[in-house]
Amino acid sequence: MKILSILIAFLTLSSFSFGQTSSQTILDKLSKKMKSHNSFYVEFSANTKNTDTGTNSTETGKGWVKGNKFYASMGEIAVVSNGMKTWTIVKEEKSVYESDSDEDEDMMNPRKLMTIWEAGFKNKLGKETTINNEKVDVIYLYPKNPSDVEYHTIILYISKTKGELKKVIIKTKDATSMTYNLKKYTPNPTISDSKFVFDKKKYPGYTVIKD
Repeated sequence: MKILSILIAFLTLSSFSFGQTSSQTILDKLSKKMKSHNSFYVEFSANTKNTDTGTNSTETGKGWVKGNKFYASMGEIAVVSNGMKTWTIVKEEKSVYESDSDEDEDMMNPRKLMTIWEAGFKNKLGKETTINNEKVDVIYLYPKNPSDVEYHTIILYISKTKGELKKVIIKTKDATSMTYNLKKYTPNPTISDSKFVFDKKKYPGYTVIKD
């Protein structure tokens, strides 16, 4: 659950940003593009590595977003939210945690993952590089209040031609590096509202715990 606690921390900071005009312009354009999409679908891989502890694991994730509703899954955890209620499904525990939705605390909301630069960071433009033969801008994010979080740097890789987020690296204070590679992004797909409602019949034997 450590990955989730770190994700919660960096997704719930207050809004702040500064940096070179060029880096801010890139982020502003990406934010505008994301806000123009009423819905989207995303696929990604998440690698967690720490040479000190010997940790090196990779999980895959998927996310569907429609307005303030979302469904996300990564490894043994899935989160469903209809904008009013949120259900966190932990498969290895056979448990479902139900709570009122809180936009600032829904740590696995894919929209937050795709707009993390908008909350609580300073930014700085790095050196251009390539990912799969595609040129990308590299932007470094630093937390406004570093003593309040477990990470010290987040690195974004943004396509120069498509203006899309391609990769995110989160570097924590305990020398852990988490790398999210965006494999697929589909804007404005048609998604049924039933996707964002927890159906207990699909999880027989699971215990529902209400907050």
